[in-house]
Amino acid sequence: MLLIHKIIAKELKAETAQVAAAVALLDGGATVPFIARYRKEATGGLDDVQLRLLAERLQYLRELEERRGVILKKIDEAGKLNEALKTAILEAETKTRLEDLYRPYVKKRSTKGQIARKAGLAPLAFALLKTPSLNPEITAADYLNPEKGIEDAKQALAGARDILMEHFAEDAALLAALREHAQNNGKIRALVIKGKESEGSKFSDYFDFIEPTKSIPSHRTLALFRGQKKEILRLSIVFDEAEGKANQTLSVSERMIARHFGIKTAGRPADDWLWDVVGWAWRVKLSLHLDLEMKRQLRERAEEEAIKVFSRNLHDLLLAAPAGPRVTIGLDPGIRTGIKAAVIDGTGKLLETATLYAHAPRNEWDKSIEALAKLTAKYGVELISIGNGTASRETDRLVGDLMLRHPGLNLRKIIVSEAGASIYSASELASAEFPALDVSLRGAVSIARRLQDPLAELVKIEAKAIGVGQYQHDVNQVRLAHSLNYVVEDGVNAVGVDLNTASVPLLSYVSGLSSVLAKTIVAFRDENGPYHNRKTLMKVPRLGPKAFEQCAGFLRVMNGKNILDASTVHPEAYPVVERIAKTCGCSIDTLIGNAPFLRSLEAKDFTDSKFGEPTVQDILSELEKPGRDPRPEFKMPHFRTGIEKVSDLKIDMQLEGVVSNVTNFGAFVDIGVHQDGMVHISQLADHYVSDPHKVVKAGDIVKVKVQSVDLTRQRIALTMRSGNRPTKQKKKSEPKRDTPQQTKKPPAQQSAMALALEKARKKKQ
Repeated sequence: MLLIHKIIAKELKAETAQVAAAVALLDGGATVPFIARYRKEATGGLDDVQLRLLAERLQYLRELEERRGVILKKIDEAGKLNEALKTAILEAETKTRLEDLYRPYVKKRSTKGQIARKAGLAPLAFALLKTPSLNPEITAADYLNPEKGIEDAKQALAGARDILMEHFAEDAALLAALREHAQNNGKIRALVIKGKESEGSKFSDYFDFIEPTKSIPSHRTLALFRGQKKEILRLSIVFDEAEGKANQTLSVSERMIARHFGIKTAGRPADDWLWDVVGWAWRVKLSLHLDLEMKRQLRERAEEEAIKVFSRNLHDLLLAAPAGPRVTIGLDPGIRTGIKAAVIDGTGKLLETATLYAHAPRNEWDKSIEALAKLTAKYGVELISIGNGTASRETDRLVGDLMLRHPGLNLRKIIVSEAGASIYSASELASAEFPALDVSLRGAVSIARRLQDPLAELVKIEAKAIGVGQYQHDVNQVRLAHSLNYVVEDGVNAVGVDLNTASVPLLSYVSGLSSVLAKTIVAFRDENGPYHNRKTLMKVPRLGPKAFEQCAGFLRVMNGKNILDASTVHPEAYPVVERIAKTCGCSIDTLIGNAPFLRSLEAKDFTDSKFGEPTVQDILSELEKPGRDPRPEFKMPHFRTGIEKVSDLKIDMQLEGVVSNVTNFGAFVDIGVHQDGMVHISQLADHYVSDPHKVVKAGDIVKVKVQSVDLTRQRIALTMRSGNRPTKQKKKSEPKRDTPQQTKKPPAQQSAMALALEKARKKKQ
């Protein structure tokens, strides 16, 4: 175990003690969000990203150790374990290396090489390999065995070749060398399957394609494998530049095999035969094995990158600025079936629904406007959230007309992504919440709620359905689900959850809570009324001390009996706050929010054996502004009036839009025409951009210029160069630590606090 800790510590650039502490906490059932926030002393401040990597590597290395033990045992039981092999196995750092070493000892079905060995041809094979001066035909005559099917020298030499081919293919050192060569020099080639040209026109860029495997971007790799899966493309790995050249009869890989076993061209009788064996071993065994392995590695690497892109975009979307507790109308656009409208209050509670037939065939434009005006006036609506699906721009125009006709309503409108809303509408959760409501109207509720609080609403939808991924359907779905689950978990715990309003899906992502416990918490709330403090959680059935420890700090009780219950301060640390207040000669209520005074305190003055400086410093920062929301302030994009379809776009047109998705090759921007425009990575800025995520993120409001429009393929090329920069959403402003601010305390009281603090310091000394 110590070795595993050292390996991980080296990879994380951390101390072994930090890793050991984190591993102990993880093994003890602690979650990553809990460890990252509330166990900084133990881990030396490892953050959630480091802890996720640590947990992933820990699992891999433990699986590696377990497999190592199994392999050692099996080889030892077979009586073939020597010290050199044992040392090599113990020093293997990857699963691939371990399996290479084990390959010669794996029990196989009957192969040509094994049959030849049983026929007594192994001495012939290794004699010719060791002594090329022997004449193959003459030497083979001594190994004829008609009873075993070896009737002439030709058959004997064929059997000897099969034995050496297997021997070459099972050499771990050779495999490692060939693999490294392939990774550095290999290329992936794609050719269209004959007769599939018209059927696979969308893959036309790859009909005759070749690119180095070490540099091919993940999106192209996944496109190639999608083409292969659809039986449009045939993929292969080209290992050597020299392959196929007229003046090069042997590839670099074949020469590597020959060099590894000391095979040369020296005019000796067995030289030609041995070179022939090398060619057979490469073509029949090694190249096929490496071809499959390289493709698998390429796919895994591309999938890993695609999952990272999806995770990063999902994180940005979940932590997008919330509009807050404002009365909102959600509009799910439609033409023939009508626009579905749902009014919700500031807490997300459904107040009323309606269906508006503003468009053809009924064309009730004026009637729809008046219906919306009536709903708005009746409930004091502040925002209108419009889904970005079919007819969204027409619906946006309807709301714009409403605002022109009724300026006194003071409405604001915004188009939001409705990805996944239909999935939520048909879910068991939506059915349980709105059993009597039409599925389409449930979608309007979701569209309204995701404007109020994107995080709280989007957790109700399977993350894969939110649609911010890159080839998300082509990657390993289990790995994708795990990664996205971690993103949602980290996002929910970073923001915190209101215990008295949170839904079951939102609570289920809180550290330490399962979906079963989340349901129990909500059921207890429904039966007994709102929670007045965090301690009440201990009365919830099946929620024990461990679960309470993990979840309590991430749950908020607003306007409860204890003001600290609305903060990120963990209940276990309440005594620290009490000690600070007592030392300063004030109450906790008057201490909270007094930023200048809190910044004058030294964390080290309030530490003890359990809580060190990192935790105390976090507490002081939290007391300045309890329950602060890490998400940015809410801002609205302004789509250009009159631009509703792709055909409305003109070259060089200046527009504002919202970044809907970020990939490794650029960003997609919603400019309000149903089809997102593409800003290629080369067009994101005037300077070189290595990673689009360094320039923009999902949810950013950006200014773009139209470069080109392809009406046939519905493709829009945009640029952000030449001054078209992203309008970043700034986080809520907080006062600088050394800037004088207005205080709740009069100067005399501040002086008394400072005096009390000074006395406490002297006493401690």
